[in-house]
Amino acid sequence: MTLLIVIIVLALIFDYINGFHDAANAIATVVATKVLTPFQAVVWAAFFNFLAYWVFGLGVANTVAKTAETSEINLTVILAGVVAAIVWNLITWWQGIPSSSSHTLIGGFAGAALAHAIAVHGFADYTIVEEGVAHTRHWYNIVSWYKAGKDGGMPSGVFIIAAFIVLAPLLGALISYLISIWLLNASKKSIFPKIFTLSLMVLTIWFVQGQMVNYADIEKPRFDSHFWSVVFESHNIKWFLVAFIILTVSLFCLIFSSLNLHQATAWLKKMQLLSSAAFSLGHGGNDSQKVMGIIAAAVAVYIHTSGVDIITLPDWLQVVLPDDDKGIKGAMPGWIPLACYTAIAVGTLSGGWKIVKTMGSKITKVTSFEGVAAETAGALTLYFTEHFKVPVSTTHTITGSIIGVGLTKRVSAVRWGMTVSLLWAWVLTIPISAILAGLVYYALSLFL
Repeated sequence: MTLLIVIIVLALIFDYINGFHDAANAIATVVATKVLTPFQAVVWAAFFNFLAYWVFGLGVANTVAKTAETSEINLTVILAGVVAAIVWNLITWWQGIPSSSSHTLIGGFAGAALAHAIAVHGFADYTIVEEGVAHTRHWYNIVSWYKAGKDGGMPSGVFIIAAFIVLAPLLGALISYLISIWLLNASKKSIFPKIFTLSLMVLTIWFVQGQMVNYADIEKPRFDSHFWSVVFESHNIKWFLVAFIILTVSLFCLIFSSLNLHQATAWLKKMQLLSSAAFSLGHGGNDSQKVMGIIAAAVAVYIHTSGVDIITLPDWLQVVLPDDDKGIKGAMPGWIPLACYTAIAVGTLSGGWKIVKTMGSKITKVTSFEGVAAETAGALTLYFTEHFKVPVSTTHTITGSIIGVGLTKRVSAVRWGMTVSLLWAWVLTIPISAILAGLVYYALSLFL
């Protein structure tokens, strides 16, 4: 029990470090464009980090919890993974490198699990018994590398997470590029951009309406009123936000051509508050869930290794990992998401100014126009990836979005030397974290 509590405390410390390490993701552009002072920006971001508690579900947390086979590892594995993730995060923060806290945690968890498998089984095959049936396993099977999606849904596993090292920034860059082109054309006195904008508004309303969960499908309504239960259902809130973001930008595009330079700049700065809030919300929802997943995995491992019955545990440890194959729905005590969202919000309040400088000025020059496009694109990317339960990097997402708006000016507007350096840091994060976690696991095994 003591080791479990240590892991939970360290996981929350990691969440706090994640907050100030990734603070730059949400505030770099609003600081660079002087829409908010640094202090105002971190308070703004921290508030929406915490607000994510009421918006997002636990899909990403479940994906992270199943990075390794919880029935075949011990608490030392999780402790080693969290320690390695903390160390790598602090190193990259000290160097001002906007690396991925998400991939640091995934790499650490997977690396420690592999080290455990090698220590117990070597590189030989071994046999496990599940529900009376014997299965031959390889040492590397301890990590969930790839799992096909149910009913043709989104697949999961470390390979999918690693693929989004490339896909997340590309998606962010593509969306921000398209938004920038949309805004640039909307500034012209032509009827065609307005027709496009109105069509997009209709399509958005139609699409979001189709994603809504009706009252009859809500498992635990929050209110007696059908209307308010539907409005405040977490799944619906997320799609309301998507619609609100797109429709707000659309309304601005409809009046953009009638504004002079001063008026347009003033409007863009106000919109940047909205876009940075939306991105902070996505950052909180995406990154806090990863720590929830680690805590949930730690409790699951504790139950398995100690042999205790979950019924005998105190209410605050009543964690059940969902299993779609067996029809088991997950359960998580309310203190876990509340603690995780609080930790990342407090961490964001601490700020990460070295990374702010990298994100806000060293990639490309950012104005309010670029800030709105980049943050809006980043927020939409995070909302969609969270919907598919993919734990992506908010760092990669916003960096790609900033690059995308830079490309609308000219290719040379992006400082590619800095971008290549960031790309190397992204690619190396998972393997370095894995190796570091493996070494920490072997060191801890001498004492635990």
